[in-house]
Amino acid sequence: MAINLTPNGEITEHLIKQLPAESYQHFLSDAAKARRPSPIRGLFPLENKPGVISLLAGKPNDAMFPFESFSFTITDPSNPSQPIPISLTGADLTAGLQYSATAGLPRLNKWFVGLQEHSHARKSSEGWTLTIGNGSQDVIYKAIYALINPGDPVLIEAPVYAALNCELVEVATDADGVCSSDLRTTLENWPVGKPKPKAFYTVPRRREVLQLAREHHFLILEDDPYYYLYFGKAERPPSYFKLELELPEVGRVVRFDSFSKVLSAGMRMGFASGPKTIHRCHGPPSQTSSANLQGSSLVQAITLALVEKWGYEGFFAHTQAVAEKHCKLHLGDLAEWSTPEAGMFFWFKLLISPNPDEEGDSKELIETKAYEGGVLALPGTVFLPNGRTTAYVRAAFSLSTEEQVNEALRRLRMVMLKEREGK
Repeated sequence: MAINLTPNGEITEHLIKQLPAESYQHFLSDAAKARRPSPIRGLFPLENKPGVISLLAGKPNDAMFPFESFSFTITDPSNPSQPIPISLTGADLTAGLQYSATAGLPRLNKWFVGLQEHSHARKSSEGWTLTIGNGSQDVIYKAIYALINPGDPVLIEAPVYAALNCELVEVATDADGVCSSDLRTTLENWPVGKPKPKAFYTVPRRREVLQLAREHHFLILEDDPYYYLYFGKAERPPSYFKLELELPEVGRVVRFDSFSKVLSAGMRMGFASGPKTIHRCHGPPSQTSSANLQGSSLVQAITLALVEKWGYEGFFAHTQAVAEKHCKLHLGDLAEWSTPEAGMFFWFKLLISPNPDEEGDSKELIETKAYEGGVLALPGTVFLPNGRTTAYVRAAFSLSTEEQVNEALRRLRMVMLKEREGK
């Protein structure tokens, strides 16, 4: 049952209908269809039956592990000056040192499921499940491998950070996200006889895209690693994972989340949420069990100790504090931009030529001249699958102080003025 609030303030309810399991066969890659579940890990749940003596898995004896405890301190989101001590001992430490379930430590998996309910109003009874991996890129790769054959067409927004062994079909974006009109034009003019894309890899959120997913039968792969780094003044835009509750049925969105940006990049903590059938049909969980068994048990145990100490309220308080550190950046009259509302990057268009009709190319200016001037950034062309020229630049500002940002922009301004003098 989903509860919706209408524009006039009325509360409506409707039953959640799920896509039939057989409809997902169309989406699976040849490798996924040929893969079989792990004969050992598939039986792990049977060990949980009380009274059963398991001779099943080749788990090392816990007594052989030399670690007796792990102790660390964490920030108290409600009082940053007062650290909170945590000790990992006993059964919790053993779970962190031993092999664990492919989908992740059960308590942490359950906590993440609860987080999705808090963040996206999705209940576990709606036909989806969750898998923990070694960062969101890990579970994205496994999902792509389970869904896409080499050479398959994949819809992908531009610019994008992605490296896929398939045909990348660009969809234009603007300041508000993916241009649904461009996506519709691409799909409605698709060459006759050529298989249509099975997936759209995207970050921004628009209801029209969900409707197109229904009309043209493709999955939405929602990569949203900066969801918890939102600092816009308006209400945070809803995710595809949440928006699909408005459709007649759910099951077209596979969502990828990351804790790398808010807890620790080196811990590699990410998770995927999506239709149970995709996961059961050798999606990310079975791919993990075949490739590297599981995400790190110890990283999961440390994360579990932290989030259980904070609770959801403490976690959201922490992520808001992180986001507010990324708000300042100024350039001047030599660039155009839309003020970012989330993430760690600032995209701007360099006005390289005084002639407004000439867009220019940022590649040589950024890679060579700006670097010689003491500024290192990325030209926008590296994020365009077709490699076309563009005047856009991506700058990361998460590690820089305000003084460093201002100095970098001062240097870039000098490079720009010198470039304009030569035109």
